[in-house]
Amino acid sequence: MIDDAHLAHGLAGDHLEPDWPPLTVDEVADVVARVPALGSLLSIDWRSPRPLSAAALATTSSGRVFVKRHHRSVRDAQALAEEHRFAGFLRTHGIPVPRILRDGSGESVFIEGDWVFELHEPARGVDAYRDAFSWSPIGGVRHARAAGAMLARLHAAAEDFHAPQRGTHILIARAEIVASPDPLAVIASQLHGRPALAAYLGDRDWRGEIGAAIAPWHARVASVLATQPPLWTHGDWHVSNLCWSGLDDGADITDVLDFGLSAVTFALFDLATAIERNAIAWLDIERGDIARHDLALAIVEGYRSVRPLDTAQLHILANLLPIVHLDFALSEVEYFEGITRRRDHADVAYHTFLRGHAAWFSGLHGQALLTAIRGIA
Repeated sequence: MIDDAHLAHGLAGDHLEPDWPPLTVDEVADVVARVPALGSLLSIDWRSPRPLSAAALATTSSGRVFVKRHHRSVRDAQALAEEHRFAGFLRTHGIPVPRILRDGSGESVFIEGDWVFELHEPARGVDAYRDAFSWSPIGGVRHARAAGAMLARLHAAAEDFHAPQRGTHILIARAEIVASPDPLAVIASQLHGRPALAAYLGDRDWRGEIGAAIAPWHARVASVLATQPPLWTHGDWHVSNLCWSGLDDGADITDVLDFGLSAVTFALFDLATAIERNAIAWLDIERGDIARHDLALAIVEGYRSVRPLDTAQLHILANLLPIVHLDFALSEVEYFEGITRRRDHADVAYHTFLRGHAAWFSGLHGQALLTAIRGIA
């Protein structure tokens, strides 16, 4: 067993030294020991390249286990337990979610100093996209349609889940800002409780910059977003968070992963997020022509096969898509500015992600994608 360092996915499709140290044999062995049924650690077999936490697949004397470690400044015990309750509910209501492992007293969150750990059964099927960067398109239309249908199934199950909103804004896909009648006023009202975000925005004319980015789009949906039924949603519906029955385009989804960004939003918010994550090659934004209409329409087609959407809802979906990332972009700014202390990364989240993605939809290629979504029969 070798405690070798590894590279993590960067924000520009590159590989960087990770912000969080890789999981070590000793700490994985210690947390595995908290669940006696797992036996003892034999090996760490794979370390995730995802940059916002540290995760690994390990083999124990009783089988394999997925281990994930967060810093408590990102996920404390309460915040992680919120995710576990939602994921566990979905699992018991027919959504394929890997079982969260608990110790003898029923605890699923394990604290060691400044670190917070969780253990899961390994996902079933093939993790076909585990090396894919966020914002990289789905491999094919069949996968896109399956992803849309599974998202609709998740939303149907989530209608019976009732819990308060997440207790943190850090790396959470919330929607209070984008769904409010006055997003800039909501941002201003939150800054006292979000000092890192306040520190970053205090250096610039954020009202002018964010206002210019979102105003053309928000005006079209402001009156209807506040009326959307609240729903706990996944928040990060990218194919790298889905496992498959095989590697070919005809494979089916076997498991749904990673509820770290989940929060109370609404169904069209989650569907718009799925399109933004899977059908637009944002890492190539300078190329301009980065939208995959076939994938976007297949996601919606799959979703509608389970949960119908009328013409009005499709128009809301299209008008929401250019600004659906607003709340999460600000949470990333807050994370990079206040926790990892990477102003350069915060700049990417603010200028490229928040402002750049919204601006792309004003161009020819962005407008064409929105027209295609509005035109779905």
